[in-house]
Amino acid sequence: KGTLTGLEDLLFYTITQGEEKISVARFISALKSTGLMTSDPRLRDCMHKLHQAVYESAGTAMMDQELFRTYVGSNIVLLTQAFQRRFIIPDFMTFTSNIDQLYYNAQTMQEGKVADYIPQLAKFSPDLWGVSLCTVDGQRHSVGDTQVPFCLQSCVKPLEYALAINELGTKNVHKYVGKEPSGLKFNKLSLNEDDQPHNPMVNAGAIVISSLLKPGFKKAEKFDYMMDYVKRMAGGEYVGFSNATFQSEKETGYRNFAIGYYLKEKKCFPSGADMIAALDFYFQLCSIEVTCESGSVMAATLANGGICPITGERVLSAEAVRNTLSLMHSCGMYDFSGQFAFHVGLPAKSGISGAVLLVVPNIMGVMCWSPPLDRVGNSVRGIQFCQELVSVFNFHNYDNLRHFAKKLDPRRQAGHERNKSVIELMFAAYSGDVSALRRLALSAVDMELRDYDSRSALHVTAAEGHLEAVKFLTGTCRVNPHVKDRWGNTPLDDAMQFGQESVIEVLKEYQSIYSHTLMPQINSQANGGYALDADDLKNMETLEGFV
Repeated sequence: KGTLTGLEDLLFYTITQGEEKISVARFISALKSTGLMTSDPRLRDCMHKLHQAVYESAGTAMMDQELFRTYVGSNIVLLTQAFQRRFIIPDFMTFTSNIDQLYYNAQTMQEGKVADYIPQLAKFSPDLWGVSLCTVDGQRHSVGDTQVPFCLQSCVKPLEYALAINELGTKNVHKYVGKEPSGLKFNKLSLNEDDQPHNPMVNAGAIVISSLLKPGFKKAEKFDYMMDYVKRMAGGEYVGFSNATFQSEKETGYRNFAIGYYLKEKKCFPSGADMIAALDFYFQLCSIEVTCESGSVMAATLANGGICPITGERVLSAEAVRNTLSLMHSCGMYDFSGQFAFHVGLPAKSGISGAVLLVVPNIMGVMCWSPPLDRVGNSVRGIQFCQELVSVFNFHNYDNLRHFAKKLDPRRQAGHERNKSVIELMFAAYSGDVSALRRLALSAVDMELRDYDSRSALHVTAAEGHLEAVKFLTGTCRVNPHVKDRWGNTPLDDAMQFGQESVIEVLKEYQSIYSHTLMPQINSQANGGYALDADDLKNMETLEGFV
């Protein structure tokens, strides 16, 4: 209990910036700036308490330190990571501002034509355009028509394939379907030299995969099984079914029936499989509905190695995700796949509904949707957005992260952020402001940053004689007491020079403890630095008693 109280107090100081109370509205606004949504399942308990407080309040709902502990206690670790800016994209507001600009750039494009060979798809307006993203930490952003339901169509193919690999294994699945790009349209009657569909991302491959899932199950049971899986991929967000589109597919899907009979003639289905039932199931899967928002969580689950970012549930095995992303990269964009791999360099899958499901591995998932399609069946605005995304950010698989400086890396904080941190840290040390030092520590600032004279915060606060600040930097932050400034002085030398006797005593004792206990731990840290994290802050009260 004491451990969590320390974390909650630090978080309260960080958000309130020294004020005694904070409004619920201000807290939620600060939370949204980190990328977390109030609907995040991980924050359900916290949000329930906050909404109850707002409901019961006669005026503006306010939280003091004690109420804050009550409301956020069950979510303290996640919230601490958020406000420490320790998520995959630290400066989320700047990042989403750039995303919005890319969205508006693509919105101006008027080319393309809405698919009309499935009557239900032809009813969508060509002006609809939405983009949603979800990072592997569950940071969310949406712009445009992101709550309009649309059918997954071919975007369901990688999800279906991933489930098959997860359930049956790579070897068993690829006895029936290949791994190579076809170089042909997605609905061609064509097989490889082994009389197999070229890959799971073309219609023939997806129809065969649909026959592998849960053989022996009744049709309704198979569909419920798939729907449950897709909902888990989407973290419980909107997943529906368009019966009108399903009926349209069945009534007008002559090419797919031709593919089915061709596959049956070539004995592509497993023994005992019902070709008509496989086609029916395939039409059902293509008619599953999502929104950009729920689709982005599904993409993020693939980006996160099969673990849904907003629920923490492992939905797919690492093997299933790796195989799926590999085939999306080489085969996912119809006969534009080579061009897309060359220019964008990321796994993606498009559908004739106008959807583009894009995965930036280990960073985020994106769902773009706009019905007008180009000549090969890809969303015109979706392709434009993806191409501009990798022209601005170093997300292309083959961008050099170390030497290619022309693109933005949203995983890094900008250089001016470091300069700002140095100024704030030194000012807090000079004035002995322990609350400010706590806020900086919780924000993941390196408490060993130095100024242009190579003086650390411990140098400054020791020279000024601020005993409590010295105790915080040593006992809580465990900074190195042996660092020397450009004149060769340590913090202890500065304290002695200015006659700060109480500080001298603490520093002497801390130097001894540091050399024998902490030095081996610090030396194991990359670059010799140390950044305070949530686990360290948990023991704040214990560590302060250390000296």
